[in-house]
Amino acid sequence: FNHHPGQLMMQCGEPHFGLPSMGSWITYGLGSENNNLPGYVVLLAGRGSSGGATLYQSGYLPSTFAGVRLRNGDEPVLNLRSPEGISPEVQRRGLDALGKLNGMAHAKVRDPEIESRIAAYELAFRMQTAAPELADLSGESKKTLEAYGVDRSDPSGGGRGKGGSRTWGTFARNCLLARRLAERGVRFVNLIHASWDHHSNLDKELEFNAGMSDQPVAALIADLKERGLLDDTLVV
Repeated sequence: FNHHPGQLMMQCGEPHFGLPSMGSWITYGLGSENNNLPGYVVLLAGRGSSGGATLYQSGYLPSTFAGVRLRNGDEPVLNLRSPEGISPEVQRRGLDALGKLNGMAHAKVRDPEIESRIAAYELAFRMQTAAPELADLSGESKKTLEAYGVDRSDPSGGGRGKGGSRTWGTFARNCLLARRLAERGVRFVNLIHASWDHHSNLDKELEFNAGMSDQPVAALIADLKERGLLDDTLVV
C-alpha cells in the first residue's frame, strides 16, 4: 500500500473511501464523557497527511461522529469569540430559533444529518468556553513543558525536514493537548505527525523526525501513567 490507501487501511480498515474511521466507530459505540468538547479530536502537526480528512471521516455514520480537527496555537477553533455586541443570551436565543427551524425540517424530511447539524451548533456554543481553556497551557508547570519540549527550538533552524521548524514545537504541543483532552473525558484523540516519506533522504529525515517526536511521545506516556490515566487509556 502506498501513501493514502495505506493510511485508509490503518484508520478505516479498508483502502477505499466511504467507511467510518476508527475514532468514529469508537465514539459511536461508547460516546464521550465531555459534552463541551468533541468526542473525537484530530491534532495535526506540520503539513498533515496525504489522506487528509478522509482519515477521520464518519463514512455512513452520522457526521456527529466524524473527527474534529483542532488548529494549532491559542485559538483551536476559529470564531469562538462572539462578535462585539452579541451577548451569550442573544446568541442562545438565536440558536434556539435556529434549532426550531432545523427541528421542523427534520420532522418533514427525517434526514439524520439535520440532527447532526443541530448537535454541531450546540457543541460549538459550548466549546466557546471549553476550547480556550483546553488550549491555555499557562497552568502547566515548567517541568511539564520542558518534558514535552513545547518550547524546544528546532536544532536545524527550520530548513531541514518536511514541515521544518513549524512542526518541531507543534507536535510537542499536540502531545500535551492530547493528555489534556484525555483528562477532560474526550473519547478518542488522533495525533497525526508528518511526514515520514523519506525516500533518498533517509539518513537526515529520519533523524529529524525522530528528534521532534521521540521526546513528546515519551513524555505523553509518562504523563498519562503518572496521572493514573493509563488505567483506562489505550495508546495505539
